[in-house]
Amino acid sequence: MLNARCLPRTVPRIQKTPRAWRNFRNRAHNNNNNTRVAVSPYAYRRQQHFIRSIATVTTLGVIASAWQWYSGNRIFREAHAEEPPPEPELKFEKPRRKAVSKEDNRDLISSQHLQVKKSWENPGVYAWGSNSGRVAAPDSDEEFIKTPRRIPFFDGVLLRDLKLDRNFAAAINDKGDLLQWGTGYSKENRPPTHTLRGKNLTSLTISRDRIIALSAAGTVYSIPVSRAEQKTGPKPSNSWFPFWDASSSISYRTLTPHNLAWNERITTIAGGLEHVLLLTSKGRVFSAAAGSQDFPSKGQMGIPGLTWQTRPPGSYDQCHEIITLRGFEITSIAAGDYHSLVADREGRAFAFGDNSLGQLGFDCTPDSTFVDAPALLPIQKPYAGTSQVPRVTSVAAGGSTSFFTVDATEPASAASPGSTPRVSADALSCGQGIWGQLGTGRWTHVQATPTRIPALSGLAEYDEARKRTVPIRLARLSVGSSHAAAVLDNTTHVAASPRSSENDTNWGADVVFFGNNEFYQLGTGKRSNAAAPVYIRPLDAGAEREQGREGNRFQITPRKKVKVAGRSVEMEQRVECGRAVTAVYSGV
Repeated sequence: MLNARCLPRTVPRIQKTPRAWRNFRNRAHNNNNNTRVAVSPYAYRRQQHFIRSIATVTTLGVIASAWQWYSGNRIFREAHAEEPPPEPELKFEKPRRKAVSKEDNRDLISSQHLQVKKSWENPGVYAWGSNSGRVAAPDSDEEFIKTPRRIPFFDGVLLRDLKLDRNFAAAINDKGDLLQWGTGYSKENRPPTHTLRGKNLTSLTISRDRIIALSAAGTVYSIPVSRAEQKTGPKPSNSWFPFWDASSSISYRTLTPHNLAWNERITTIAGGLEHVLLLTSKGRVFSAAAGSQDFPSKGQMGIPGLTWQTRPPGSYDQCHEIITLRGFEITSIAAGDYHSLVADREGRAFAFGDNSLGQLGFDCTPDSTFVDAPALLPIQKPYAGTSQVPRVTSVAAGGSTSFFTVDATEPASAASPGSTPRVSADALSCGQGIWGQLGTGRWTHVQATPTRIPALSGLAEYDEARKRTVPIRLARLSVGSSHAAAVLDNTTHVAASPRSSENDTNWGADVVFFGNNEFYQLGTGKRSNAAAPVYIRPLDAGAEREQGREGNRFQITPRKKVKVAGRSVEMEQRVECGRAVTAVYSGV
């Protein structure tokens, strides 16, 4: 047996096994058969190298992520260091200045009181909308007047009536004289000009090219719009004496029904682009052609079969009684561009004329686009399924839209014992609503069924004087070609006096606007249309700013006897919607 010392020196000596290797080898022992598995030291080293590689990669990944996070945050902070806005400074309401008098205190605490006061102190005309015909601002060449602006010519002037077209306008002053302005009247004359004098005119309406005016005596005058035609056309004689030539200074015609009864006279007129309706004191209705360009051809005169070819002998604008309405005492009339509406004392409504857009309240068909005889409107249709009984109180029209104010009363059996039946004051509309001029909150091309205007229907308020809740009706509805204004008949107060409390303020009636706003005719200062009624700012914005107020709404001043230029007159503010133009004037 050889000794280890006798082995050659070239044979390597077996090195001592490391403890880690021994542990690894022992773990490879099979406990089931108690045998050892041959494990190479090289496999062990490969496993150790793999573990160290994983640890190294993991460590490097953590370091890289940390560096990226630090660098990204530093860059973000550097790039956005100026982005966060500064904290807004708190603004406290400025203390209101101390009033120097009782009236000054009323101005400070109430915008409505200030508006009423200014309307009495500074009567006049505010206008806005299209100014392409120099109607809204005769002294300006601006294309649009975006917010209400005074027409200086009418400062301190009271009017009986005012009507507006895009290219011409006409008004009646408090003496009953006619004034005209706009490029349709004259391209040279800018300020309003007196035309027809001495007729004691009370109201007027306009067609495409003529002005129809009503006098206090019931005479109806038809005056051409154009100044040139007024000067060159036939002028009737004003002389009561034979052989005395006293011709009128301008050309005009008179529209007089030939079969008026004793003491019967014309009391109300309403017109469209080609026709005019005349209402008498007996409740009868007449119609006549109102333009000199086209004869009415869409049934709007209410005379079946009447055309240019079938008209009776005589002047083209002679008056025709609407025989179909005999037996109905008509109390309200209205006319759109090519259609007509009437309502009688019993609350029934009739419509005739163009119905191509449902403006008569009936379904329209391609075979029959107009109705040439008055047809009873089925006003009960919107109230089907309810116990309410509707009654039409007034009608209004303009362009291709129609409006009806309705009192819907619950039956007496439904009312509680000892109380009066409840009345819902509603406003209904039908016709074209593509620009929102129906006021229903929807953009409808054709609305053939009268539909409630939600913002103007079913309103009520508590009346302190009567100690009960009362419905809020519409005092007036002015309808232009594609927009409208509604004045609410809400409770008003104009009795504040030096003897009453310093907190006793005046306030007027609410007025809202809706419809087309392409030419800024709504007065909001913006050009967006409004499908639902909206408020506008007060007319005298300067007076509001002087009091440090913003955001108040415009209110119409109700009728009140006040002193103007040293004389006592009963006056009120009225709103008038025309063709792309709107105005508010001081009316008597």
